[in-house]
Amino acid sequence: MSAWSAGGIDLPHYSVAQYQASAPISSGQLQPGDLVFWGSSSDPSSIYHVALYVGDDMIIQAPRTGRPVEEVSLYYWTPPTFFARP
Repeated sequence: MSAWSAGGIDLPHYSVAQYQASAPISSGQLQPGDLVFWGSSSDPSSIYHVALYVGDDMIIQAPRTGRPVEEVSLYYWTPPTFFARP
């Protein structure tokens, strides 16, 4: 993620690897700059999407290839499954 890279922290490309390279936190610990993840189960290996938390229940995400990066509500879709701090 280029935002973290600009801050001197290199994260892997894939969402599961980004979670594994970060410190898990609870939703109550979220701070701007933390990562939020969506998975299909309670197993981190099921993670399929990641976004950057910017505060006030908002995230920045790239929804899919070919779509522009957007800022949306943390809960615009389904609640995130995992939270982490790089």
